[in-house]
Parts: sequence; C-alpha cells; structure tokens
Amino acid sequence: MDFFEGVASFDPSQDKVILWTRYTPAANETAKPTIILDVSKESDFKQVLVSESVEIDTANDNTIHVDISNLQSNTKYFYRFRNDRSGSTSITGETKTLPKSNEVSQIKLAVVSCSNFQAGLFNVYGAVAESDADVVIHLGDYIYEYAAGGYGSNGNTGQLNRVHKPEGEIVSIDDYRTRYRQYRGDEQLQKAHQHKPFICVWDDHEIANDAYKNGAENHQSNEGDFATRKANALQVWHEYLPARVLEHARIYRAFDFGGILNLMMLDTRIIGRDQQLDYNNYVSEVGLNVPAFLADWQNPNRTILGVEQRNWLLSTLSSSNASWQVLGSQVLMGKILIPAEMLLLTAQIAAGAVTPELFAQYNKTVSELVTIKTKMAMGQPVSNEEKARVETVLPYNLDAWDGYPAEREAILASVLEKNLVSLAGDTHNAWYSKLSTASKQVVGAEIATPSVSSPGFEAIFGADPTAIQGFEQANAVLVDDLEYLNASERGFVLATFTKAEVQAEWKYVSTLATKNTAVTTKKTITITR
Repeated sequence: MDFFEGVASFDPSQDKVILWTRYTPAANETAKPTIILDVSKESDFKQVLVSESVEIDTANDNTIHVDISNLQSNTKYFYRFRNDRSGSTSITGETKTLPKSNEVSQIKLAVVSCSNFQAGLFNVYGAVAESDADVVIHLGDYIYEYAAGGYGSNGNTGQLNRVHKPEGEIVSIDDYRTRYRQYRGDEQLQKAHQHKPFICVWDDHEIANDAYKNGAENHQSNEGDFATRKANALQVWHEYLPARVLEHARIYRAFDFGGILNLMMLDTRIIGRDQQLDYNNYVSEVGLNVPAFLADWQNPNRTILGVEQRNWLLSTLSSSNASWQVLGSQVLMGKILIPAEMLLLTAQIAAGAVTPELFAQYNKTVSELVTIKTKMAMGQPVSNEEKARVETVLPYNLDAWDGYPAEREAILASVLEKNLVSLAGDTHNAWYSKLSTASKQVVGAEIATPSVSSPGFEAIFGADPTAIQGFEQANAVLVDDLEYLNASERGFVLATFTKAEVQAEWKYVSTLATKNTAVTTKKTITITR
C-alpha cells in the first residue's frame, strides 16, 4: 500500500468536506501518479457519487486534499483514494456533513488536545474512533517540536518505539514534515481520522513552546529566524491538517451545527497574541513587585486575539442565533486565580526546585488556606489577616486567557444575553469552570479536556494518588470559579449539545503503556440554558 499515512476528513459543513491522504510513490514510479478519489454513500462503493482525478502536490509533501462540495447535509459518506496504474488503494474513510436547522435534535463533539508521541500510546484517539461522536474538535498540540528524548519521554518511550523523528528539535520544513509523518503513521490516530471528521486549530507546539505572534520561549537565536520557522510550521500544518481558510495564517473560522451550536474556532496563540507576561520579571530580593505587575497585567491594550480576530469574534457572536455559542479556544478562558502565597510555592515546584522541605511548606500553606476558605463559606468568623490570605489572588497561568484579563472581559461582556461555552485544551488536565465577569456575573461555562498523552500535574507533584487528590480538592476550594479538576489522567471530553442543554462527559483511558481503548466516565456535568 502506498497510502502509509491513511486518510482523513476536515472542516465539514452542510454541503462540503475536505478529504485528505498522502501518497508515497513506489521506487519504480517515474511519472507523476494520478490518484482517483471515489465518494459514495455506501461502504462497498456500488454506487459512486464522485469519482475524480486528483494530482499529488509534490510541493506539499505529496499530500492530497480535495474540498468536495454539493453534498447532502447530515449525511454519512465513504471515500477512498486509488492509483489505477499501480492498483494500490487506500483504506476506506468515513465522514459526515453537518446538519441543517431541525434535522437533528443533538450534536456530539469529541474534544481532544495535546498528543505527545513520546509520552505513550494514543489510546485516547482509539477511544475517540470507537465513540459515537459526530465530529472531533482538536484544540492543538497535535505534534510536539522537541527532540528525541526531550519533553514527554519516559521509561516506556524506547520500549514502545516512540522516540521522536527526526532526532533533533524540528525547525526546517523537512523537519516538520518528518514529524507529522511519524505522528500520522500511528495506528490509533489513523483510526480516529478514518472514522471521524476533524475540525482543528493549532496551539504552540505545532510551532514551538509558548509561542506568540513574533517569538516563542522555545525558539533560540541559533535556530534561525523565527518568522521563517513559523512559516515552515504553518505550511506543514496545512499540508496535514487542511482548513477551509483563505490564508494560512488566519485559521479562525465558524461552523453552524444546525442552529444548535455556533462553533467559533479561535487562534489564541499566533495571529495576534502579545508576548506572555512572566512573574520572574517582577520578582526581586524583596518579593513580587505587585503594582508593576498589576499595571502591565491589566493593560487594556494587551491582546491574545489581535484586533482583527477580536472584531470578527464579536461580530460573529452578535449575529448568531444558535442555541449555544461555543468557543474552540486553545488555552483556558476560566479564571484560575489562586492565593498569592500558594502561587509562589507552586511556581517553585513547577520549576523543578522540589525538596521535602518545599513540599512540606506547600502542604502546610494549602491546608491553612483551605481551612480559612472553608470557615468563610460556613459563615464562621475569620480575622482580616486570614481573609486577606485567601482573597489576595493572582493568575496561576499567564499563558492562558488569565494573562489577558481586559480582553477576556470585553468578550464576556458581549455574551450577557447568549449561552456561552468555552472548549479548551493546552493544560493536559481536565477542568470545569464557571465563566464570570469582573463583577462576578456568571455568563457561561468552560469545558477543558485532558490530554491525549502529554503528562499533567502528576509530572510536577508526583503520582501519589493521595497527593494528587489533595491538590485537586484544594484547588476546587480555593479557586472561586473552578468546579472540577482531574490533574493526572489522560482522556477526552464527549460533549452532547441539544437546544436545551449541554452534557459534558470526561472519559479517561487506564494506561498509555499497552494498547487499551476502554474508557471510564468519571465526571458528567449538565449545563442548562
């Protein structure tokens, strides 16, 4: 077979879908091969609706993507690619168009993000393929840029033959292509693409860690010009994850799911994001310079979207009459504001400065803060000093929407009469949070998926279940808008939308060390209008 990377479909609409494959010519093929694409409503292709010749695009790593139009809404289609000359045929893919208004009563989305090849098997993708989801929403970190043996590697990496290729960190266009081919060679990722249409956006690792519009934490001067590296990365992303957009750099776009939900896929990473703030830039020997930090943090001009995308989003939100307004946002939109003294300790632990003394101090501090917060919730008296300890809060993650509070406030203020749901990835952990304004008015909810394979908080705090459970419970008490956190398991979210409600189910696999796609649903939340 010459279609080693399988087949895939992307960006379904009511009458269109992009069909994808990649063809590897045989050693004895000298002429540029022509591939036939067949589309049918039947898996045996007895009645072929579309049969057209498509040329391999050698300038795009021999990938093929065809935007098929004039399809029927809410309809399953089967497709395959074949080379008549060589007799090779791809596996058969299946996809589905989106419904028109009143054609369905519910929509099921599988929400995924953060698949690190070196971290373990892609059992989550296998589980998604076997689910009854209509569409897969991929919120980014589809690949990781790190070198072999770098981030994500563990004791099983070599044994499972999941060492990154190429060996070094990826920078050139050939590097990115080799890495995507490796990921798309994975059996379970191929299975997910074979059976489900995907709607994708990138996060940072498709380019480099903690990327923003003109730089990245993981891009160094000896790696060349960042603009060139970014152009390479975005070029290859579109080769392997095609999106129906006019420009490679502008991937924000909207999808109408039959009036039930309006899905707005955002780029909170590259197109407009100002560089992230860093607490280290505000710390001196006397501690954190809070006034200086607050002045920069609350700057009304700081943006995570950029002016053009923000205007598009506000206009799209305003004009939509769908029952649910849904944001596909790479990073957490909910407020994860934690007591300042806890933040400093957590930062030290996250930076790798782990000692028994530091853990003991962290546990003591958290226990005291939880006790104070619990007393306050029960109406018991606390001192002003105690109250200040739990109410003096700062954002935990400045790489998320928490680092851009003024712009978040503008978006939330625009949806006071809407039903807003944010879907998020990036953190590798599962979250459920209220979305509230500065005046504490709740205007929506956030459903955040755990990772496919990338390690979560257990990589920082250790795998002791008691310690992880304590961390989860402490955050649920201390973070006002947070209602659920799973800090150590890999999985996905199955979100079912009807006009009246949204049901989110967090589903987890038991291992990444052996192939096992069985899932356990450990949390279900229902959101009503």
